[in-house]
Amino acid sequence: MSIKRIVIVGGGTAGWMAAAAMSRLKFGRTLDITLVESEAIGTVGVGEATIPPFVDFNDLLGIDEAEMLASIQGTFKLGIQFENWGNLGDSYIHPFGAYGYAMGGIAFHHVWHKMAQGGDKRPIQAFNLETMAAYFGKFARTQDYQREDLPPMNYAYHIDAGKYAAFLRKYAETRGVVREEGKVSDVAQNPETGFITSVTLDDGRTLEGDLFVDCSGFRGLLIEQTLGTGYEDWTHWLPCNRAVALPCLREDGSPPPPFTRATAHSAGWQWQVPLQHRNGNGHVYCSAYMEDQEALDILLGNIAGKPQADPNFLRFVTGRRKKFWNKNVVALGLAAGFMEPLESTSIHLINTGIDKFLSLLSLEGITQAQQDTFNRLTGREYARIRDFLILHYNATQRTDSDFWNYVRTMDVPDTLTEKVEIFKANGQIFREEDELFTDTSWAAVMMGQGIKMGGHNPMAESIDGPEARKEIDEMERSIRFLVQQMPGHGDYLSRYCPAEAA
Repeated sequence: MSIKRIVIVGGGTAGWMAAAAMSRLKFGRTLDITLVESEAIGTVGVGEATIPPFVDFNDLLGIDEAEMLASIQGTFKLGIQFENWGNLGDSYIHPFGAYGYAMGGIAFHHVWHKMAQGGDKRPIQAFNLETMAAYFGKFARTQDYQREDLPPMNYAYHIDAGKYAAFLRKYAETRGVVREEGKVSDVAQNPETGFITSVTLDDGRTLEGDLFVDCSGFRGLLIEQTLGTGYEDWTHWLPCNRAVALPCLREDGSPPPPFTRATAHSAGWQWQVPLQHRNGNGHVYCSAYMEDQEALDILLGNIAGKPQADPNFLRFVTGRRKKFWNKNVVALGLAAGFMEPLESTSIHLINTGIDKFLSLLSLEGITQAQQDTFNRLTGREYARIRDFLILHYNATQRTDSDFWNYVRTMDVPDTLTEKVEIFKANGQIFREEDELFTDTSWAAVMMGQGIKMGGHNPMAESIDGPEARKEIDEMERSIRFLVQQMPGHGDYLSRYCPAEAA
C-alpha cells in the first residue's frame, strides 16, 4: 500500500519538528501531511537545552539561525556545568568539542596524562576551547573568525521549547502541512493487519492515514494505548521519576551564561537553562527519597529570581518502548521513551528519530525490514545514551543521602562497567557503533567525577621532544588568544539575535 496520507498525532516540539522535516517530502508529489493537536492538552516543554546536532537539523531545514534565536529567546550553549556530582563542592564542565586533537593517532587525553605524569600542571580543560569560553562567559561562532590556525567552536542552543514549536508550526504550515485542532477520541484499525486506518476527533471528524507518527507524549496514544507495544523500564538504573519545572526572571541583570547548569541535590538534580530574558529551571528527583513539596522548596531556594509561572509537576518512568516503529506507527519524543534531561538528549532523540525514519521511508509502502532496522538502530542509540546517564549517578563518592548511597552501589549494565574499567586501566575509550557521546564526553564525566586514568596508551610515549611540546603549547596559546578576543555572550546575543523582552 503506497503512502499518500501521513497523520502526526500531537504537536509540541516532537510533532512540529516531524512536521517541519516531513514537509520537505511534499516537493514534487501529492502527499497530505496533517498534524492534529489540542490547545487543551499542554505540552511538557521542559526540554529547553540542546546539543550540537540540533544546529545541523535547523541548517537542513534552511532556517535562519539569528531569526530563529531572536524569536524563541534563544542563547548559545557550549556545554554543561555539573556541580556536586562527584562530591559536594565539586564542579566540572562537560564541553562540546574535543580536548585538544588526536596526536600520533591517539586521543589527546592520553598525551595530556603523560605530560601530567611528567610534571606539567596545566589542567586538561586548558586544551578545550568551549570549556575556556564558558568559564569566562565568552562566545563567538567559527565563521566569525575564519582562521585555520584557530580551533572551531562547537555549540548548541538554549531554547524556549514552546516558542520553538510555534516557530516550526509556521514553517511547516507555509510548506503545506495542515493543522487540525482537536483531541483524538477513537482509533480505528484494519482487522486483518492491525494497521491504524484513521483517528476520530472529539467533534466527530475522522482523519484517515496510511502512516501515523505518534507524538502524543508519555501517553503513547497510538504506539502503546492502541498497539500495546510494551515498555522497557529502566528505573533500576535511572530511579528519578518526578520533575517540577518553573521559569524565573534573572533579577541580578547578569548576562546569560553560555552553558547549562546541572546541580545535584540530595535525591536528584536541578537544571538551569539561561534564555535571553529568563531562566528555565527544574528539579528532577526520585519520589522514593523525596516528597513533592520538599523538591519544590529546594527548587525555589535555588533559582535566580521571581517565578514567572506556577510550578509544573511531571511524572515519568525512565525507559523506552519495546518497538519505536510498530506496524504503520512511528513514535517520536516522549511517546518513544524518556531518559531524564541530564545531558539534553530528549530533543536530540527526536532529531535522530526523524533522520532515521526519513532515511528508511519509502512512499511505496511499509516493509518489515524498515521497521526492524529502525528499531534496532534506535534501540542501540537509547542504550548507549542510557549508559552515559547512569555513569553520572554511579560515579560518585557522595554518602550524604540514601539516594546517593543507592546509585553509587547499584548494579549497572555490563556495557558501562566495561567502559569504566578500560578507562581506569589505560584511559582508552572506544566510541562504539556510532554512539552519540565522544571520547571527550566520557573522559570529561569520568575525570570530573573522580574516576582516574590508571595509565595511558603506551603509544603516547612516542610523542615527545621539542616539536611535540611546541605543538601542545601552541594548542593552548591559540585557545587562550581566541577566548581573549571573543565578546561576552550577552554582548554577542544583543548584536546577533536580540529577542524582545518577554
